[in-house]
Amino acid sequence: MSRRVVITGLGALTCIGHGRKGLWEGLLRERSGVSFISRFDTTNYEAKCAGEIHDFVPSDHFPPHKLKRIDRYAQFALVLTQQALDDAGLKLSPENPRTDVGVCFGTALGGITTAELTHENFLNKGVRAIPAALALQVFGGSAHSNISIAYGIRGYSTTNSNSCASGTVAVGEAFRIIRDGRANVVMAGAAEAPLASLTFGAFDIIKSMAKETKDASRAVRPFDSTRTGFVMAEGGGGIILESLEHAQARGAHIYAEVLGYALNNDAYHMSSSLPEGESAINAMKIALDEAKLKPEQIDYINAHASSTPMNDGTEAKAVTKVFGKKTPAISGTKAYYGHPLGASGAIEAAICCLAMENSHIPPTLNCHEPCEEITPGFDLVRLKGRSQAIKYALSNSFGFGGINATLVFGKV
Repeated sequence: MSRRVVITGLGALTCIGHGRKGLWEGLLRERSGVSFISRFDTTNYEAKCAGEIHDFVPSDHFPPHKLKRIDRYAQFALVLTQQALDDAGLKLSPENPRTDVGVCFGTALGGITTAELTHENFLNKGVRAIPAALALQVFGGSAHSNISIAYGIRGYSTTNSNSCASGTVAVGEAFRIIRDGRANVVMAGAAEAPLASLTFGAFDIIKSMAKETKDASRAVRPFDSTRTGFVMAEGGGGIILESLEHAQARGAHIYAEVLGYALNNDAYHMSSSLPEGESAINAMKIALDEAKLKPEQIDYINAHASSTPMNDGTEAKAVTKVFGKKTPAISGTKAYYGHPLGASGAIEAAICCLAMENSHIPPTLNCHEPCEEITPGFDLVRLKGRSQAIKYALSNSFGFGGINATLVFGKV
């Protein structure tokens, strides 16, 4: 069995806006939401900025007894799920459990910051300071488990941890599950809540993050020759996928069809990509082949474009090798909301859907001097957005450990 798979619901939590509407309005404002960190003291860190969500109030979404059992990461996951279900017009509940519905979630770090903050209390106050729910809060699978319990989802249920490609992998695996007839509906998504001093410091110490000290809104500069690193962020994206038949039968609004997906590994280095991007090239080619599309049919690419000196250049070379001297329109949107690690691919899948829906490409903010790998035919949409019809779009995500993941979307 091979079924067509479509996207019918979107959710988002980012520093530029919440929900489908908030995310799109944030993109249209064409201003970065990155700010200087307020959550902890950065005096001894080189990096000072983050994509911090200042307007998420947990008590607006959960009663006090629930908040004692779920950490910020799981809170994001549950809110994203509700947003996406509302957008899709789907009602799921534990009173009417369904075995034809699944969950595919992703995260790089899961509840690690909860463990970090709890450990500080443990050192100061001893064993009695350990919350009873800690073991259930810190593991990455708490997202899909809480989602399944909250909505009566008894089908396929999993959380992957493929570093910064986790969200893309979640959407891709959901696509495969529905395509192969193992579910009619899958809630796919990813969330990240990494903003605590030790976790932040782990990336600061390896000098992978931006060192901006004057203007936080300029910290993320994808494909710019002056970029200095990525900016850590929190948040996530939620995506409802359905079989085309299921969506049509209930009259659902369809954003896009998932046409292709690829996942591979560089088998080279834990924190550096293959210099010429061979595996990234293969991932794009495999996804295009599964979509039965030629490179010249793609209208828009949402690049991983994390703003690190090495990876942006490698991605630019890889895209050029796949698409030739004249590429599709390309933008890197992390300058808006930073890099929420494993959650970025889910957010960017939502952005691809919204760009197709609105015939508008959000720009690569802060790219004033494109890096040397940007050739004359590399169609980088910079600084200002572009109105353009999009029939087919491609999204890339690359992560620590040499992970490469690509999704291809099409209009129905």
